[in-house]
Amino acid sequence: MKTHRTARLLAATAATALLLTACGAGADSDSSKASDGAANRSDGFPAPSEPRADEDLTDGDRKAAPDLLSTFALDVDTASYGYARRTLAEGRLPDPSTVRPEEFVNSFRQDYERPDGNGFSVTVDGARTGDDDWSLVRVGLATRKAAATGERPPAALTFVIDVSGSMAEPGRLDLARSALGTMTDRLRDDDSVAIVTFSGEAETVLPMTRLGDRRDRVHDAIDSLEPTDSTNLGAGVETGYETAVEGLREGATNRVVLVSDALANTGDTDADSILERIADAREEHGITLFGVGVGSDYGDALMERLADKGDGHTAYVSNEADARKVFSTDLPQNVDLTARDAKAQVAFDPETVAEFRLVGYDDRRVADDDFRDDGVDGGEVGPGHTVTALYAVRTRSGADGHLATATVRWLDPDTRTPHETSGQLETDALHDDLADAPVRFQVTTTAAYFADALRDPERSLPDAPSLGELGETADALARKTEDKEVADLAEAIADASRLDL
Repeated sequence: MKTHRTARLLAATAATALLLTACGAGADSDSSKASDGAANRSDGFPAPSEPRADEDLTDGDRKAAPDLLSTFALDVDTASYGYARRTLAEGRLPDPSTVRPEEFVNSFRQDYERPDGNGFSVTVDGARTGDDDWSLVRVGLATRKAAATGERPPAALTFVIDVSGSMAEPGRLDLARSALGTMTDRLRDDDSVAIVTFSGEAETVLPMTRLGDRRDRVHDAIDSLEPTDSTNLGAGVETGYETAVEGLREGATNRVVLVSDALANTGDTDADSILERIADAREEHGITLFGVGVGSDYGDALMERLADKGDGHTAYVSNEADARKVFSTDLPQNVDLTARDAKAQVAFDPETVAEFRLVGYDDRRVADDDFRDDGVDGGEVGPGHTVTALYAVRTRSGADGHLATATVRWLDPDTRTPHETSGQLETDALHDDLADAPVRFQVTTTAAYFADALRDPERSLPDAPSLGELGETADALARKTEDKEVADLAEAIADASRLDL
């Protein structure tokens, strides 16, 4: 079984105050590199994953000799941002432990160039801030566009639906029923659906059923869903995966979709035990998990861990628009995979970089020397996705030249053949001022600063603006992009400001 071997990267060294700027991009693509390691660059800068003499230093030693490699498994979760928006709209601050900055950043559309086939494009860009020698550097990865519904592989979807008493709250089971009904009408005739419910115990209410002319059976099963009593999430997960294995379809995308507030209170409530069952099914049968969170009280940490262990991702829905997007648009279009066990590694040039900090991805870190170990678990990514990682980087005073190389490695979803591609960034490509930055870079940094403010009152990012300044930036970006999701971000920042954060 694959495991995550996490590596502790340096904690943020305090930087103080101003506002960031943005970026020029350079992408240097090379597919299907050899998997046995890469040679040094001609200038002596170590290629990604090549051990450095100071790589094993403790965190306390890294100010003197920093580890300039950063490695993490790709993640396309967005639930943390959705739940924070819901909490703020209700007049409450989210628990800082539920704020994962990478999920804020990855909740917004990007304009990265996309590859033609499976795998990724790599975009690396950045901007100087007014805070001494600090910059913000963005690493952007994009998969190919989602195929039209008729061009993708068939789907075999097992819905595991929480019908416990807490799901009676408006905005939980009612949303799920409505969205699942709409989704059923949009799936293809050769797609299959199974439905498992759980409360005190689990029950398969619909075995794997090819839609064809049986849509009425699926609608009847969805309409019959009613909340009952307690939440035996462990039983739901176990029965859901058993049902998925029984209905396993060769040549189809087999996925479990868990819809729950993830507040387990009956039966097996031990996260590790539940996670172990998911890991076994993933490893043996290639069944991935998509977690859909609902409810004002929501077990965010458990849902996120379940999805990570199930090689999937999470989303959070709080209204009909969210539910329609997740169930009726995203899920039917993106049921297939373009990359398995995807990992990214960013190598900062010691000639130009003094130190860095990766924003978020705390539970997705991977040991640097495991980058090319394909037995170490990465992330599963489908078509139509982008993955963004933001770094705070302090360059050496007056340094000029190569700044960073970002490499992504993944396995072909069918053959499991490893591939890599890379992008480069030079110091002269850094923008000098935020006003010169591409607008989507500004959206990225605004989302990151907002997450930073919610998670850390002391602010760990350089050049951090006040919430008032951040709100003004978000309002301007919403007008410039005419993007409703950016307008929602501005509204969430305004909600936080009213709470005197």
